[in-house]
Amino acid sequence: MKLLVYSTKEFELENLKKANRNKHRITYVTDALDSTTATLAAGHDAISIFSGDDASMVVLEILKELGVQYITLRSAGYNNVSIESAKRIGLRVANAPDYSPHDIAEHTICLLLALNRKLIRAHTQVQHYNFLLNDLMGSNVYGKTVGVVGTGRIGSILVKLFHAFGCNILACDLAHNHFLENQYDLEYVGLKELCKKSDIISINVPLTHDTHHMFNMSLFELMKEQVVLVNTARGAIVHTKDLIKVLKSGKIAGYATDVYETEKGIFFKDNSITGIEDEQLKALIALPNVLLTPHQAFVTQEAQKSVAETTIYNLDCWEENRSCKNELDYESLLL
Repeated sequence: MKLLVYSTKEFELENLKKANRNKHRITYVTDALDSTTATLAAGHDAISIFSGDDASMVVLEILKELGVQYITLRSAGYNNVSIESAKRIGLRVANAPDYSPHDIAEHTICLLLALNRKLIRAHTQVQHYNFLLNDLMGSNVYGKTVGVVGTGRIGSILVKLFHAFGCNILACDLAHNHFLENQYDLEYVGLKELCKKSDIISINVPLTHDTHHMFNMSLFELMKEQVVLVNTARGAIVHTKDLIKVLKSGKIAGYATDVYETEKGIFFKDNSITGIEDEQLKALIALPNVLLTPHQAFVTQEAQKSVAETTIYNLDCWEENRSCKNELDYESLLL
């Protein structure tokens, strides 16, 4: 099969080449997929895209006209793909759902601890030979009430990790995980109750129509003033404008995130010379109670090896005309 890989990152190449073992003819481009770059896929059977690529209806129709039949995502999330449109025009789409939920869960813990214990500020001070402790007062995770929003692959791991920290754990999800309830003293509650009672809130749900701007002023106003919000899911689940207001006012204590609402065109690039024009992002970065990393939770050796192997597995299944366990079907997503 002939594959075009969009949005290729340097750190992906070695694993993709190893996983392929010269089975498929692969071309790598750094360009992101959109209505303009879709023409690069001419002559290819399949494309591979990342979470920031545009696979909306218009783009999919261009790809179909060019002869593309398959799309394999190098991510678990697929909010950037119009699955309904893909199925309607006969494009088959698969993702990488299980590449390494531990990586995301561990990064969530890293962000929380680093913000809680002011590790970035401490490191900066020490680099300037300032060893004062006056501005480094932190707080424990032990004994806190943690609200886990979404107990899927990543959220369920976080429940176990927070339980090991000695936390009281609340969760919100449409589907209840009875194993977690029984083994880790997890209590499922409504989202509003979770926001009222939690000292720490972790967002672990996919970005959908229902979760877009789920965390907005109405929920922020319910939260404790000392709450820390952690987001390793998708930036647009949080209403950034409202978030900045409550962070500046002290209504919530802090925000630790690996994602940003409008990160497309900014993240995965070195903007140190040109700068950025996004005033909201500038405001967010400038706040002392914000810790933001550049969507790096998935950048581990283990995760990248798994993503590469899953990408090739999806191609193998389609080429060999056998069932692909990662294939996304619009009707099944509605169930």
